[in-house]
Amino acid sequence: MRYRSLGRCGLNISEISLGCEGLLGKPEAFIHDVIDMMESYGGTGIDLYAPNPDMRSALGRALRGRRDKFVLEAHICTVWKDGQYKRTRCMDEVRAGFDDQIARLETDHVEIGMIHYVDSPDDWQGISEGEVLRYALDLKKAGTIRAIGLSGHNPQVALAAVKSGVIDVLLFSINPCYDLQPADEDVEQLWNRDKYRGNLVNMDPERQELYETCQRLGVGITVMKAFGGGDLLHAERSPAGVGLTAYQCLSYALGRPGVASVFTGAHSLEELRHNLGYADAPDDERDYAAVLATFPRISWKGHCMYCGHCAPCPSGIDVATVTKLLHLGLAQGSVPETVREHYAALEHTGGECIQCGACEQRCPFEAAAMRNMEQAAQLFGK
Repeated sequence: MRYRSLGRCGLNISEISLGCEGLLGKPEAFIHDVIDMMESYGGTGIDLYAPNPDMRSALGRALRGRRDKFVLEAHICTVWKDGQYKRTRCMDEVRAGFDDQIARLETDHVEIGMIHYVDSPDDWQGISEGEVLRYALDLKKAGTIRAIGLSGHNPQVALAAVKSGVIDVLLFSINPCYDLQPADEDVEQLWNRDKYRGNLVNMDPERQELYETCQRLGVGITVMKAFGGGDLLHAERSPAGVGLTAYQCLSYALGRPGVASVFTGAHSLEELRHNLGYADAPDDERDYAAVLATFPRISWKGHCMYCGHCAPCPSGIDVATVTKLLHLGLAQGSVPETVREHYAALEHTGGECIQCGACEQRCPFEAAAMRNMEQAAQLFGK
């Protein structure tokens, strides 16, 4: 297992983590087996978007004696009511729901308190100016949560929340189909096949800006819906009309700027074992570039996907990383110091490019890699 820093909040988290929806309706013994497997593989992240309180209680029992080995991402503004899991902004319900969650987990704190499902600008305004955010800040001050998170699917709203400075972690839906779609308050449009019938060209710029802004500001991204609810894994259900493997989806999500961890569901131990084995998979099993280049009606021409097909460089340059840092630097009027430091720490930089063109010949997306190296040298200095 590999680990990444979760933005500025001082936590490290496994690249592959666990989403708990697949635990619903399963016997308690299965939940214990899942946590055993997470521990044995070194998986540390657990997202608690899971409706049934009894499941949470079973999870709390499964965590006994090893709670400190996991990074828990619990949701604020959720309630179990009338046999259903619901979003709420009623503060009495918000407080009671979170207190109940903590109690059932048999802990006095969670690492991330995730303000649940914010996809409309009006909703974010009400949260940021009202009692919900004040409650989250109080939880953080008391040490009940270590970081304040926000979950959503709308890049416009997520970007506003990230830029506010109060959000430490963003739980966002990331996969190579959803990343094509413009902002929308209706999350169901992300899997509306009609939305993929046009001539889609490259990543939605607001999503690219969101990921780059998170990296620049130190907001860690945790990923949901990397498999699009499983649709992306099957050609007949995928909005792209092409099936991807789980490892290709994971590799794509982990390649976006700012991403620290991908939370994956597990409906069986075999499925969980497969996902946790991502780090040991051969490079060709994780390579998503070739299949993305075949998406029907979708063009990624000229867009660097940070896929690494440009390697190896005869000068030893990590072309994909230099390009990612270039994009992060260009996103601002001046280069953030953290980006400049990361660039300076590279063993070989853009100024060492000999313009041989080998990288461009290998790029499935015809990105202008040589020009990017020139720009990096100009932006950061040789």
